[in-house]
Amino acid sequence: MATKKSNNPLTAMAAGCIAGGVEATSVWPMEYIKTQLQLKSKGSKLPYTGMISGLKYTIETTGFFSLYRGLAPTLIGSIPKAGIRFGLNSVIKEKLRDKDGKLGAGKNFVAGLGAGVSEALLIVAPVETVKTKVIEMNMPFLEGLKHIIKTEGFGGVYQGAFATALKQGSNQGLRFMWFNEYKNRVTNEGEIPLTPIMGLFGGMSAGCFSTLGNNPFDVVKTRMQGTNASQYKGTLDCFQQIISKEGFGAFYAGVVPRLGRVVPGQGIIFMSFESIQSWLEGRFDIFKS
Repeated sequence: MATKKSNNPLTAMAAGCIAGGVEATSVWPMEYIKTQLQLKSKGSKLPYTGMISGLKYTIETTGFFSLYRGLAPTLIGSIPKAGIRFGLNSVIKEKLRDKDGKLGAGKNFVAGLGAGVSEALLIVAPVETVKTKVIEMNMPFLEGLKHIIKTEGFGGVYQGAFATALKQGSNQGLRFMWFNEYKNRVTNEGEIPLTPIMGLFGGMSAGCFSTLGNNPFDVVKTRMQGTNASQYKGTLDCFQQIISKEGFGAFYAGVVPRLGRVVPGQGIIFMSFESIQSWLEGRFDIFKS
């Protein structure tokens, strides 16, 4: 029988912090290209049309390391963001368990939703706003941050917060719901250990499921955080303008590079989280139940 995981939220938070840093660094080039494609509105042009051509063009024109432009704010935010996500998800799950200690798919979704909205408001909204504008303005992080505060005030770093909460909440709700259902099935409700390969595949499938399910929220979030966000009255108006001017297909702009970033990224973060959590529990008393 597999060793039972502890219910200590500190363990989930610590493992999530480490896994978040690993995941963000591993897949950032895909996020960079995805953001560029989503910022392109109808009528504007980019010198590339997809993930592969975008990677090739960027490397040829500005060098390999330019693919990591905008990583600094995201990496700084990814560590506490993932810690909050996994730690709070653990707390909410414990509150939602029935008298037999079980959770259904709906409760797993609610736990992920709560964790996602919380991480969005505390970390993701300001970090993602700065990241998006730094990429669009082609500025280094600190220079871009100073420019945003000078021209828009501190509120400029919280632009698109509501859209970010919608995107992040639905994202994590779908991911945790999928992964926990998957984990229960492949481990026979915890009777056998979850191997790293199982964790990798489960995270990748969860990433695919969540991306296809909530890409419209991601597009709106990106538009609301861009430098041209003033053309929208708010999140709902952004949805309406995209539909009326560009069509429903525009909600899936950047979905291929996003899949290229999210699918391996979620595989890495869930595999890392499960492995790191087990390692912490086995070596440090503070992380045990």
